Amino acid sequence: MTDSDLDRSLGFLLHDVARLMRKRFDQRSRHLGFTRAQWQLVAHLARHEGINQTGLADILEIEPITLARLLDRMAEAGWIERRPHPTDRRQRCLYLTARARPMFADLRAVAVDVIGEALADFQPAEREQLVDALIRMRRSLGARQGAEVVALDTRTGHGERGPGRRASSVRKATAASAALRHDSR
Repeated sequence: MTDSDLDRSLGFLLHDVARLMRKRFDQRSRHLGFTRAQWQLVAHLARHEGINQTGLADILEIEPITLARLLDRMAEAGWIERRPHPTDRRQRCLYLTARARPMFADLRAVAVDVIGEALADFQPAEREQLVDALIRMRRSLGARQGAEVVALDTRTGHGERGPGRRASSVRKATAASAALRHDSR
């Protein structure tokens, strides 16, 4: 594959744009004092409050033990809390604290600015078309990968396969990357 092929490769472009957006977000959010891992945790937890640790680890594509250490630090700092599960005493559900909500709003504002910068040369209709196309791609890949895609039940935090049957995040990421690398020109 030549350099010009990479410049037009959908997989390469998606990865490179995501990398640049993460880098810009890190630069703009540095003053808030959050690491990338912390802001990703806050963002996903805001979307899935009440999820358990295994479910959140699946979403973040990290191992549960790695997440446990991050959650411990975030709980000690007062950003998240663990509450008992309503029906399963072995589980703890994860929630943002009142202290974290303004931080999440600040992080969202930074994200909106970064997205605005990335889409500055787009007309409103082009922005909508891009988002619609990405949503269709996500839906298509999710449908075609079947067993590799785990739909989380936000009440239990378990994937569709149930507790203890977590799909390998490495396999999911590898399959998605391979599919995007082999896109047609």
